[in-house]
Amino acid sequence: MIAPSILASDFARLADELHAIAGADWVHVDVMDAHFVPNLTLGLPVVEALLKVTDIPMDCHLMIDDPDRWAIDYAEAGAYNVTVHAEAAGDPVKLAANLRAAGAKAGLSIKPGTPLEPWTEVLKHYDTLLVMSVEPGFGGQSFMPEVLDKVRAARRLVDTGHLKLLVEIDGGINTDTIELAAQAGVDCFVAGSAIYSADEPAKAIEALRDQASRAKGGN
Repeated sequence: MIAPSILASDFARLADELHAIAGADWVHVDVMDAHFVPNLTLGLPVVEALLKVTDIPMDCHLMIDDPDRWAIDYAEAGAYNVTVHAEAAGDPVKLAANLRAAGAKAGLSIKPGTPLEPWTEVLKHYDTLLVMSVEPGFGGQSFMPEVLDKVRAARRLVDTGHLKLLVEIDGGINTDTIELAAQAGVDCFVAGSAIYSADEPAKAIEALRDQASRAKGGN
């Protein structure tokens, strides 16, 4: 699965930028509040507007303080998957239940420096694990290959039936890194610059998907 990140798109032409990625599996929306991370991006009103102009399932990644209070609004608005940060959630198990009750899939994200092991029991309540392969807060950063150990551990837990979730990765995914991530066991790849800097974003999506599929097939 390929989830283009609109953080790398032209914010003055967001509707057009969504139409340019019509072949995407999800559209990844980075919500930042200038508190949990130092940057400020899009919020709920923009997400609500975007939902009206695309049928691509919306993957909202909330890099915000107090997601227990704010995340439900994104689920109720119609986001397909709402991801909160383990480091910010007060009661992640209850939050997952509330997100699902509001009609969304529940995702849990961990920063590069956050270990997976303390969260494995919590992840039984979630549908998606988002492994950050850059520090959250800014687009265009370089991929951190050391996080792939967490991806491999999560993949083993899924493959052995201990967890039932989709493994997603976000940060520095491009034609040079997607094969490493695919071989480690990623299911869904968030890519920003690699897609929106291409002359034809739809073709870039297909190329990344083919590359990941080939890499997985070689396991």
